[in-house]
Amino acid sequence: MTDAAWLELSGITKRFGKAVAVDGVNLSVRRGEFLTLLGASGCGKSTTLRMIAGLEQADEGEIRLDGRAVTHVPAHRRQTAMVFQSYALFPHLTVAQNVAFGLEMQGQTPAAVRPKVAEALSLVELDDFAARYPRQLSGGQQQRVALARAVVTEPKALLLDEPLSNLDAKLRDRLRVDLRALQRKLGVTTIYVTHDQSEAMSLSDRVAFMAAGKIVEIATPTQIYQQPRNRATADFLGIANLIDGVVTSVGHETEVDTPLGKVRTQTLADPVIGQKVLACLRPEDMSLGHGAGLAGVISHAAFMGAFTDYMVAIGEGLTLRIHAPGAPRHQLGETVQVILPAMASVIAKGAA
Repeated sequence: MTDAAWLELSGITKRFGKAVAVDGVNLSVRRGEFLTLLGASGCGKSTTLRMIAGLEQADEGEIRLDGRAVTHVPAHRRQTAMVFQSYALFPHLTVAQNVAFGLEMQGQTPAAVRPKVAEALSLVELDDFAARYPRQLSGGQQQRVALARAVVTEPKALLLDEPLSNLDAKLRDRLRVDLRALQRKLGVTTIYVTHDQSEAMSLSDRVAFMAAGKIVEIATPTQIYQQPRNRATADFLGIANLIDGVVTSVGHETEVDTPLGKVRTQTLADPVIGQKVLACLRPEDMSLGHGAGLAGVISHAAFMGAFTDYMVAIGEGLTLRIHAPGAPRHQLGETVQVILPAMASVIAKGAA
């Protein structure tokens, strides 16, 4: 276990029959860190979380928490707490009784439980709802109860499996802010599973992108979005214009020749002249004008509120997605000049 790791997974593998759901995952999470497992459905992120919780048994590998091997420790003895997509509240118990359940299972006395329950409900702003039943609460309130029930036991790791996916968009946005504030206040190490890029980017200290049972890439939200090291990551996180290129010059800055012209980069590790690469151009990194630039024709324009999403045809068979602030300023069929960023992120073809 590394010095900085509070939770560590070493070579964790899980099979269901012949299907490999999680394939040799290695992961180190620091104490107090908020880390998100991000990926499409079926990539292995929820199975990984369930193995950390002890709800699934790993076929291979080791899980360590706070210096202790917990791979074969039963779920109720791991000192982790899980929040599920479905909330999983007991319908016959009041809010206070739901929150108290874990403490009671630990054998704590009613006198010890009461103030802890009150504090947990205060943290999630449900002080006045203690006597209600889950059926009397909104979806957002039920999710807050589930969070209170999880944190009241003071777990060493808080595990959340797509906890906001059943809520409407506006409520999800509000609860993201509240959840991150709660996590920072408590300082609890948190592993969050989602397929929602916005959740991953707005909540996390680091994002681990998963595909086909493996962690493909792990970095801060800024790094993983602006400087992806893998084509699958670039494709999944937002919109990426991926342009074939060849390295033509190396040095402090690497120069890449593409069908759009030459682009410069500092993101390519150990570049070699002649190396085949992909330039990753995000839609918001380019702009449209009528001056100097790359000539193109508007083939699509959709107003998205904060920006307009354009498709611009460049020559034969090449179309760029470009996001320009505000309402549409260009018409279908209009010839415009595409201004490329001074620097671009570049992905090695071997990592694509």
